Amino acid sequence: MWSRGIGLQAVESMFKLEGKPFRIFGGSMHYFRVPRDYWRDRMLKMKACGLNTLTTYVAWNLHEPARGKFDFSGNLDIEAFIKIAADVGLWVIMRPGPYICAEWDLGGLPSWLLRDKNMELRTTYKGFTEATDAFFDKLIPKLARYQYRKGGPIIAVQVENEYGSYAKDPNYLDYVKTALLKRGIVELLMTSDNKDGLSSGSLEGVLATINFQKLEPVLFSYLDTIQSKKPKMVMEYWTGWFDHWGSDHHVFDADMVAKTIQNVLKTGASINLYMFHGGTNFGFMNGALHFQEYKADVTSYDYDAPLTESGDYTSKYFKLRDLFSKFTEEPLPIPPSTMTKGSYGMVEFKQYVSLWDVLQSTEEPFKTVEPVSMENLPVNDGNGQSYGYTLYETVIFGGGQLHSQGHIRDRAQVFVSNQLVGSIDYNNLELNIAEVPGYRKLRFLVENCGRVNYGPKQNTQRKGIIGDVLLRNSPLRNFKIYSLDMKKSFIESLQVAQWNDVPDEPVGPAFFRGTLRVGFIPLDTFLKLEGWEKGAAFVNGQNLGRYWDIGPQGTLYLPGTWLHPGENEIIIFEQYRAGRILQSLDVPLLGKTLYVD
Repeated sequence: MWSRGIGLQAVESMFKLEGKPFRIFGGSMHYFRVPRDYWRDRMLKMKACGLNTLTTYVAWNLHEPARGKFDFSGNLDIEAFIKIAADVGLWVIMRPGPYICAEWDLGGLPSWLLRDKNMELRTTYKGFTEATDAFFDKLIPKLARYQYRKGGPIIAVQVENEYGSYAKDPNYLDYVKTALLKRGIVELLMTSDNKDGLSSGSLEGVLATINFQKLEPVLFSYLDTIQSKKPKMVMEYWTGWFDHWGSDHHVFDADMVAKTIQNVLKTGASINLYMFHGGTNFGFMNGALHFQEYKADVTSYDYDAPLTESGDYTSKYFKLRDLFSKFTEEPLPIPPSTMTKGSYGMVEFKQYVSLWDVLQSTEEPFKTVEPVSMENLPVNDGNGQSYGYTLYETVIFGGGQLHSQGHIRDRAQVFVSNQLVGSIDYNNLELNIAEVPGYRKLRFLVENCGRVNYGPKQNTQRKGIIGDVLLRNSPLRNFKIYSLDMKKSFIESLQVAQWNDVPDEPVGPAFFRGTLRVGFIPLDTFLKLEGWEKGAAFVNGQNLGRYWDIGPQGTLYLPGTWLHPGENEIIIFEQYRAGRILQSLDVPLLGKTLYVD
């Protein structure tokens, strides 16, 4: 791997590496979706499956959570990720964005970009390119030093992602290409699009690649019309699919997947499996789609990939290992042993504190005449609020018809004098508030359920209350707004809250505290919140993600590496109806299955 000269070339009908024919057998895995301690295990399993190349996106919104404040530490140490890939013997294709899609909040773009009311994402709009340049100034030098010609494993770099499906600025892709080149990228450049986006997403001097799930006869011939006499590359062959709340869990037939990949390989094309290992949308980082209706993605990104969410083998893995073994000269490595999962039994929740009681110890609310979106709140050093919940509070006289006008994003519980009177979302815009003479406190607990990561609505992803809400046809005014991002520091601050015994019929919004007891060697486990309705779970301050009883997902993945021997604190934020217990299982429950053929 280490005698370096000219790198990966797209020479006529085949790739060449160091002048020798080369085929990319790739697999996608995202460092930000997998605990750092498990990176090597997943890569060894990738290598043992017969793959030779790792592909990963870069999540800008994690690396620059506030403008000018960068984080490449811990689970975001992308250099360590690349080094492990090299050590395992995998080449790397980097997909640094700035936009990545990935079923990730706002396609990986930081929400503070939306503080600019004129923002045009993914264009050469000055506000966007200046922010991208500042991020690339930090990111690209970290990647450039690991390029093939400098002794590293990176053999190719992707220019943006599926831009042909967006295509709002004919100069944008060239801007991204130049931004990469001027910061030292010297390896082969690629674009990536589905069939409908190919013509608008390709770029002179950059290899076009294609994404699909079914191999239609016209796909490769159409690719030839975009660029003739170039090697064929499937950048994303979709091995499965992602799930939305309220839908089913997608499963793609393993034999069908193996057959399609075999047919691709028979053409001489290279291929990347999206995903090889999906991982988890930990925290509040899931994306969403919004075409006819808004659909938020679930916490699990299992994707029905060859490796499960927790890194276990599937029948799909072994069918593909058998297939790829026929295309490699050397015997494949023996697959690493499976990591044991733990079942720690029942956790009882004996303590709780109401959200209303917690408000006293949070930062002072922002006072404003008109409602303000979470992104535009004067919090986080002028960067606004990115994720979580925002509480809007005002005072009303009497009651009447409440109408959101579609200005509540994405979902709100509505309280009058601390009593829940209903919920508002994209489908339910109105609510009747009973007439009572006198003044009462009206509250909206608004959840950002995930920003759209794909499609034309990316510029309109401001969350919270983004415009006037009407009561008796008059706009509500004079708000107190509480930012409830539920970062680790917020959860840790609950230690000093006045916890009480859980009542007989506990309801939210409230925090519930229990203890998970673990043996000497902590193991991965899955938390089943039966009897709970909707909220998020935190273990030792780590946000495992959202749960919702509408499914399909029925358990939350808890990596053993986030546990320690002995007692582990679990805090559940429940919005509606709380259970009294949760169960720790050694198998996941991903929900009712929808088989796709």
